[in-house]
Amino acid sequence: MNFQSRPSSLSMVPHAVRRPSVSSRLSSAVSIAERGETQDGGGIAAQHQIEEEIAKIKRYEDAAREQLRRKARRKRQAGLYGAGRSDWRQRILEAYDAAQGWIVVTIIGAAIGLNAAFLNIITEWLADIKLGYCTTRFYLNEDFCCWGEDNVQTLFAFTAATLVKAYAPYAAGSGISEIKCIIAGFVMKGFLGLWTLIIKSLALPLAIASGLSVGKEGPSVHYAVCTGNVISRLFDKYRRNASKTREVLSACAAAGVAVAFGSPIGGVLFSLEEMSSYFPLKTLWRSYFCALVATAVLAAMNPFRTGQLVMFQVKYDRSWHFFEVVFYIIIGIFGGLYGAFVMKWNLRAQAFRKKYLANYAVLEATLLAVATAVVCYPNAFLRIEMTESMKVLFRECEGAEDYHGLCEPEHRLGNVISLILATIIRIFFVIISYGCKVPAGIFVPSMAIGASFGRTVGIIVQAIHEAYPGSVFFSSCAPDVPCITPGTYAFLGAAAALSGIMHITVSVVVIMFELTGALTYILPTMIVVGVTKAVSELFGKGGIADRMIWFSGFPYLDHKEEHNFGVPVSHAMITDVVSIPSTGMTLKAVERLLTKDNYQGFPIVEDETSKILLGYIGRTELRYAVDRAKRERALSPLAKCTFAASRNPVTPTSAIPATTPVIQPSSSSSFASPPPSASPLDYAASASATVDFTPYVDTTPLTAHPRLPLETVMELFRKIGPRVILVEHRGRLAGLVTVKDCLKYQIKAEAAEHQHQLQLQQQGGHEADLRSRRRHRRAAEEEGDERVWGMIKAAAGWVSDTVGRVSGGRIRLRDSWEGEARERDALRWRGNNNGAGGGNGNVGILDGTEEVATEEGGLELETR
Repeated sequence: MNFQSRPSSLSMVPHAVRRPSVSSRLSSAVSIAERGETQDGGGIAAQHQIEEEIAKIKRYEDAAREQLRRKARRKRQAGLYGAGRSDWRQRILEAYDAAQGWIVVTIIGAAIGLNAAFLNIITEWLADIKLGYCTTRFYLNEDFCCWGEDNVQTLFAFTAATLVKAYAPYAAGSGISEIKCIIAGFVMKGFLGLWTLIIKSLALPLAIASGLSVGKEGPSVHYAVCTGNVISRLFDKYRRNASKTREVLSACAAAGVAVAFGSPIGGVLFSLEEMSSYFPLKTLWRSYFCALVATAVLAAMNPFRTGQLVMFQVKYDRSWHFFEVVFYIIIGIFGGLYGAFVMKWNLRAQAFRKKYLANYAVLEATLLAVATAVVCYPNAFLRIEMTESMKVLFRECEGAEDYHGLCEPEHRLGNVISLILATIIRIFFVIISYGCKVPAGIFVPSMAIGASFGRTVGIIVQAIHEAYPGSVFFSSCAPDVPCITPGTYAFLGAAAALSGIMHITVSVVVIMFELTGALTYILPTMIVVGVTKAVSELFGKGGIADRMIWFSGFPYLDHKEEHNFGVPVSHAMITDVVSIPSTGMTLKAVERLLTKDNYQGFPIVEDETSKILLGYIGRTELRYAVDRAKRERALSPLAKCTFAASRNPVTPTSAIPATTPVIQPSSSSSFASPPPSASPLDYAASASATVDFTPYVDTTPLTAHPRLPLETVMELFRKIGPRVILVEHRGRLAGLVTVKDCLKYQIKAEAAEHQHQLQLQQQGGHEADLRSRRRHRRAAEEEGDERVWGMIKAAAGWVSDTVGRVSGGRIRLRDSWEGEARERDALRWRGNNNGAGGGNGNVGILDGTEEVATEEGGLELETR
């Protein structure tokens, strides 16, 4: 019976009911067992067995399981104390259970800190190997011992790409987009596994040392979350509980940013602002503690031998002036424009990569490293590693080592030109490099771009001040004291670019403050980030991580978006629902239903005529229940299946005599003849048998009224995270809705609104002309992609012919290249049929429940 009311808060949603979970439905049996009451002993044991087996096939379960566990623990405590017994072992176990969460995050934080320290040391060592090595102590970096050697960064890129392609494809890229979806309930098999952690940790230093325009901060979040997932699964409390696992993953994301920037508070705020859609106070404290432990371990390791947590940590002892706000606004505008420009063209590059370069991941990364080295070497600010360049650009001129005459007035013009070229070239390489199949982040490259632009502005302002020191504009400057600090402009430029590409605000301010320790520059940072945010919003909502989620087609509901569709859920729900009647369905019909991959679960109704809703059973649970029943005995395809709930459910085990022969699951959905191990009499008896699947049915699914606003349903998906919401009217099944259905309706509504605006702006034939121009523009883009691909193939053919002539025809690259191209054309992305999207980047929305055949493996969405 639904309780109906009209409150304003989400805690009491009208016409939306969340009944207890499967675990709650089994709580009565658990309670009876704890009280020692006697029922059918075999039935209780079988019930416990089913509960444990369902827990194994359900990797994600809601909070009801944790509540049931706590309830059972309280009852055990009450029983011991009521009987006057207090075992010290029991007390220790209870204390361990209560403290297990803090123990887990402590171990994870220490592991993340150690991993970050070792990766920083290895990255520095590999970066210095490009220039030389120490003859006496090979493990020392350039700060202690160095001399010149040949460049080996191409080998680093080749090795990193080969490791990723051969052992862990999920180790490529940043991982922040996928982790956001995982924390929201989207499960990617192997994405947080041990192999991904190992390959990410091995390939990340190689990718950074290769000179590619990629950073380590985004991948730091990925390997930190991998560490948390691997360690937490060693504890039974977290292995079987999704809500607890999400707390750990959120805390790990905070620790990953903390060790990347040396900013524990900034890491916590980043996880709150960017990663998690649900962040309760308990998770906040766990994230804070995990980030604290990770940062403390990193500080104890002291990887840079400077006492600092990051290479580009600086201190500013001079204040700023109010007339500089004008230039701060210019830097903020640059940050917003930079983010919009890079996101637009990087998505174009990603679409091109997916369409044409899917089979050339290693070659692409290797050639990118070669091109980056060749193009960047002549520029003094691109020649050095990105974190080292930020360290140089952030410096004050007084009392610090001068690099390339940055602080010398006679070199200003040359440095301004070099910095502008560095900004443009770095933007180009970030666009084409971010997304290649190596561990690649975009935080540090963006900060380096912002730093070079900011330092350019700082040098120009300093030159203007020295040319017109008596101007009213500079009247607040004290005489005979340096007034302009160009390094602070580089610092603010880095903050602007980071905010522009990620669309984050508060965490950027805190991260930059923790990097510098300059309390006086919090206000300028806030001004710059605020302007960047305002400019970024003009070009669309969401940073690069959100754009990649949409590009990949993941079913993710962004909690930062606000919707006002003004329609009920009936406008978005699926009305043609395949349901299962509670009685009368044969085993053959059930197995035939399971052969259809487009159904991930089935509502249970009283009968097909009345459509009275009784429950819901997932595809995974039904598949397991059928296989388990067939293992127990040879069942006829005509055996009746029952899905009706009862007070004392009979399990498949209890319904079958113990003497029945055990038959292994068959790959066929039906039997052509009785199994040879079963007698004809047994087989005939099994045809009239009834198999009860009631224990596997969730009799309390989340339901909603057809008139419930769609915005409220989307909020339910965000906050509660069910895989499906059933729509019922007066107890009868009316339809169902998933996250994919909500996103489909959102896309259609936005398209309709955009079309309506165009109709208001255009009249008659102008609208047709506008449509024609859009079609021509899309055709021109596709034609441009084909031309670029043709140029790449022509260049590859020229190189192949040249190598063939030099080698006397023994080495030939053209044939293998063209063979791979033909294979690529044969295996080209198959459009929206599997939800994987087309080659132009216009992807379909994944259910998250289907198995998607991509080169990176399957994706699936399970109950959170």
